[in-house]
Amino acid sequence: MHELPVTERILNIVLKHAERNRVNRVVSITLTIGELSELEDEWIQHYFDYLSKDTIAAGAKLNIERMPIVVRCNACGQTTSIRKEELGQMTCPKCGENGDFSLVSGREYYIKEMEAQ
Repeated sequence: MHELPVTERILNIVLKHAERNRVNRVVSITLTIGELSELEDEWIQHYFDYLSKDTIAAGAKLNIERMPIVVRCNACGQTTSIRKEELGQMTCPKCGENGDFSLVSGREYYIKEMEAQ
């Protein structure tokens, strides 16, 4: 259910930018969401449809792009894209370090672009 407050923040940002730019209608919004965010695409759209009712964003389509999980080896600095299943059990492909990594991307979410009329 953490999609609800996230979706509220997204809608508020969209409406604020739409007002500043004198937009009549928001047609679509492209979101970038990290693979580790645990945000579900269907629920974000569902909540967005509900919350945007009676606003200029009503009926807007959310296009969701997933950002891969990227980690950096703390020993050599090598960055590597991984799958969720590999977390906690990977070895650096460059130096062979085992398990000492920092998260570079994968938890973020942001509005990439907005199509409006």
